Amino acid sequence: MTSSMVVPVIDVQNDNFKELWPTMVLAIKTASFIALDTELSGLGNRKALLAECIEDRYKAICNAARTRSVLSLGFACYKKLENKDDDTYLVQVYNLTLLCSEEYVIEPQSVQFLVQHGFDFNKQYAEGVPYLRGNDRGVDAHGMNIRMLFVELLRARKPLVLHNGLIDMVFLYQCFYAQLPDKLGTFTADLSQMFPAGIYDTKYATEYQLRFAASYLEYAYKKCKLDNSKSIEAGGGGRHLFLEFCNYSGPLSNYVDYRPCLAGFSPDGLLNVCQRFSAYGWCPNGSQCPLSHDTDLIIQHDEKKKKRKRKRKTTSQGKVEGAPESKQPHMELKQDQMIPDKDTKPPPVTELVDGAQAQGPESDEKMKTKVEEGNGVREPQAVSIDEEMKTDKEEVERNGVSEPQPLATPDAKKEESQRKKLEGGTHRAGFDAFMTGYIFSYATTLTERVGKPPSSEPWLPECLNKVYLSGKSVPMHIVKSTFSKSFKAHLHKMDVVWGKGVVSKVEGTV
Repeated sequence: MTSSMVVPVIDVQNDNFKELWPTMVLAIKTASFIALDTELSGLGNRKALLAECIEDRYKAICNAARTRSVLSLGFACYKKLENKDDDTYLVQVYNLTLLCSEEYVIEPQSVQFLVQHGFDFNKQYAEGVPYLRGNDRGVDAHGMNIRMLFVELLRARKPLVLHNGLIDMVFLYQCFYAQLPDKLGTFTADLSQMFPAGIYDTKYATEYQLRFAASYLEYAYKKCKLDNSKSIEAGGGGRHLFLEFCNYSGPLSNYVDYRPCLAGFSPDGLLNVCQRFSAYGWCPNGSQCPLSHDTDLIIQHDEKKKKRKRKRKTTSQGKVEGAPESKQPHMELKQDQMIPDKDTKPPPVTELVDGAQAQGPESDEKMKTKVEEGNGVREPQAVSIDEEMKTDKEEVERNGVSEPQPLATPDAKKEESQRKKLEGGTHRAGFDAFMTGYIFSYATTLTERVGKPPSSEPWLPECLNKVYLSGKSVPMHIVKSTFSKSFKAHLHKMDVVWGKGVVSKVEGTV
């Protein structure tokens, strides 16, 4: 059973931005790594975001970033405390309400989703921190503003952690850094210089390292939290994850929003689980769905299935049951596409990623075919792109059959509703950044050995500079290709970050 915790999230808006500036900069500079998340005003054509060609997909995201805006930015600074046992982090979480000072598109579906999850648009338009997209203009490169806060993030040279982070990185570049380059290869080359300590995608880590049944953010976070609690209770020689938070007092306490993370909910199986939400973290019926969207309950069901599977494997004593291994695993029709079971191993794949052929071990990884939820058509309860793309379009191993479950009783439904009310508004950028950081820090505990000195290698070597791509068996690599040159706007901005001429002397431009 997971334990409860309360996460303090500091709300930042225009009236306290300068007051909180020293605190935010100090948190960034002293962090071991920084997790980021954004809430967006929309993303336009969803089908284009899942184009087969990654270059076309990048262009579609760029078009969205140039016409839409970041409504809020969340970042969580995780500082590893070396004088503590196991892996203990001091965590500081910030949620910045932002307001683009030029015209931008805002999609009704995004508004509806954000309002349902507690986003205050009145507060945003009244108190949002102003910014302009694209290249620096006038005072943008000086003083205390959101663009200079992003510069401080770059100067800190800390690992950047995101969840399904391609969209976030494109928006961060366009909104707080510089005008986006037209080519994906140039974009990834710029990112490799902007974040020399590396970029990590917890969506990729969840899929290919932790290998959970599902990998949308809330599921991955709660599964990590549950596994960590079980490990602590069981003892043993493994490392465990512990978090500490600052004790905010004085004027600063007025800006803190305490987000409860309740212990795992156990309704004794009285609720039907929504299989669609269980697989994707998203349901077209939204809050009107009669089935349970409780992530803790979904994880409990998955854990029971895993135990039954292990038991069947043990009792078989090596005997092969069911279909022969040469027979293709069960295939489920979904949205007019065939979705391979997770155990299906595809033939070797050769993909063009960042303009170069991706072959070898990455190409041999299990194919995880994803499809757009709803084929790009939104019902009245449709989610914003944050939820749609981050909860993501992957199939969970289900054998195609739903097990019979008792119907939900009124008391059970009421208890779940009250619990969700307590946890309401968790889809805020700040709290999502905290969850992203938790997944990453937990994953790193599994790669460390007790009694060994801290490794000089990257935090998660297998995940370094690999960004998850929906519908692809290989990630996008954040690397500078010999065929790509840095963008002029990027070189100008790096002059602001590191000093004039430091980068442009050794780099070509486009």
